[in-house]
Amino acid sequence: MSSRFLILPLRKMRSYDRVFRVSTNVSHRKTVEMTEETTFYVLKEKAVPEVLLRVVEAKRLLDSGKCRSVAEATDKVGISRSSFYKYKEDIFPFHDNAKGKTINMVIQLDDEPGLLSVVLKKVADYAANILTIHQSIPVNGVASLTLSVEVRKTTGDISQMIVGIEQITGIHYVKILSRE
Repeated sequence: MSSRFLILPLRKMRSYDRVFRVSTNVSHRKTVEMTEETTFYVLKEKAVPEVLLRVVEAKRLLDSGKCRSVAEATDKVGISRSSFYKYKEDIFPFHDNAKGKTINMVIQLDDEPGLLSVVLKKVADYAANILTIHQSIPVNGVASLTLSVEVRKTTGDISQMIVGIEQITGIHYVKILSRE
């Protein structure tokens, strides 16, 4: 079973809006104050609502040239254009926004000779640049590995790399700590 990761920026908005009615029965909005903060969350695909996954698919169809217009892409994936426009800037596959970034992850693994080497080989197979490695002293046959990886333009799909690491015998889990 493969896992795909998606990043969602969730905007926390604090705004104080006032609606004024004008004599011509037209209303307008005046924003008094607005502060926007963006927090990113990494989610497994199964935790993401279907409409957001369809927005990602529509964006992929547009980027690949398989669809020429937003209307065509949204019809093909079965969502409204308004849903597409509402979420298109708020969701993207993890690997799309990771290029040029540092991914920090923790991996819990069995204390077996050569297992760290297998993990590092998997990272090398995806052409990611390892910046730091820290392995804790094993306790009860299990160690924690903290890995910082630079994602370059030549790096393959990071979400597939993580899935590949998770599938290695002796790996308990892989958790992304941060993306810088």
